[in-house]
Amino acid sequence: QLQLVEDGGGLVQAGGSLRLSCTASGRTFIYFGLGWFRQAPGKEREFVAAIRWSGGSTYYADSVKGRFTISRPNANNTLYLQMNTLKPEDTAVYYCVAVDLDTDYNRIVPLYDYWGQGAQVTVSS
Repeated sequence: QLQLVEDGGGLVQAGGSLRLSCTASGRTFIYFGLGWFRQAPGKEREFVAAIRWSGGSTYYADSVKGRFTISRPNANNTLYLQMNTLKPEDTAVYYCVAVDLDTDYNRIVPLYDYWGQGAQVTVSS
């Protein structure tokens, strides 16, 4: 059973940066599609970024494109989300997600079987 643990959240001023990490245990990330979602208070959970196992193609929500970078330098068990030029509207709980499927149809919540516990990111204005 794959378990995901996020780290790296916190409080930052607008314009600052944070890096979230997600570590796998129980299994490795080999052949998994991986991603990040977020949920702000009173809002639905939304797609942030995803990366495919094969070829490492990346996908981003329009709201974060050019500011956030998803990466998987250690293909086996660590996923990152580098967040630059943060805005107050980026404030949310961020979730690391994984699915035992390599697909580019990867922006929907129900696709993912595995979710981390969430990491709070707060951006002050």
